[in-house]
Amino acid sequence: MSLPSLEALLATQIPVVVCARPWARDLLSGFDLAGFIEMKGRWREDRATVHAYRKRAQHRHPHGLLLPDSLSSAMVFKFAGIPSAGYRDDGRSLILRWPMNKPGGALHAVQSWHHVTTQALKRWGVPTTPLPSRRRLGLPLTERHQAEALDAIAKAGLEPERFILIAPTATGLHQGKVKVWPFYDRLARHLQAQGRTVVMCPPPAEADAAKVAAPTAQLLSPLKLGAFATLTRLATLVVCNDSGVSHLAAAAGARQLTLFGVTQPERTGPWSETASCLGDAHAWPSLDLTIEQLQTLLP
Repeated sequence: MSLPSLEALLATQIPVVVCARPWARDLLSGFDLAGFIEMKGRWREDRATVHAYRKRAQHRHPHGLLLPDSLSSAMVFKFAGIPSAGYRDDGRSLILRWPMNKPGGALHAVQSWHHVTTQALKRWGVPTTPLPSRRRLGLPLTERHQAEALDAIAKAGLEPERFILIAPTATGLHQGKVKVWPFYDRLARHLQAQGRTVVMCPPPAEADAAKVAAPTAQLLSPLKLGAFATLTRLATLVVCNDSGVSHLAAAAGARQLTLFGVTQPERTGPWSETASCLGDAHAWPSLDLTIEQLQTLLP
């Protein structure tokens, strides 16, 4: 969901160094970045890593932009010697050089992050670009991503646009509630009875949970995120929870159905014109309603 913000930064022609978790390096490899710093999520280690990179790269007058609202992210840049802009949440006003108030209204995360990005650029005297009216993330997928995804489906005996990709897992809880739609097994069996091929490609840590949730679905070998994003686009349709898979599918422009039961579609739903959503923060959609929606989406 940060891709429109990244594109706004790159449009300035100013060198952009991304600080993110290691898995994002492969996913963002199609962008022309000036650098990538792997963050571990431990602020003292991350501060040291950012400080060492800044010292080595010798960028003149580096500025930091924080999309996360956390205090620790602000402390990383502050104590690495990088003046930063970001929302003033979590008591960060005294740490940020350019603290900003969040805009009013219920914004989607894409809109909120793009807003703080453009406000930071204005503070720095740099031209800004508006958020496009069309909901499109536009992740650039490389030839390597494409080759890895095609190789994976060939080894599984699949063909492009001849399988449905499900993602029956989601890590963690949301306000103490499970984020997984409870009917993936029954849905997979229903689709298979109609002659559809149902596959899933979870990360290694979620493979066992996926097999429990949908034991009859074909299990593919794990892929790096860039290849997985390509896989979503090769599928006839992606069916998933409000999770990382939904956002990867949106980034790749894949056709998807995202199921909600504990989170808000208007806040964290897929930013995509090719996505459909069912359910809301208070109740999961029924199996019958989901099957009915699928019939309108499947060719």
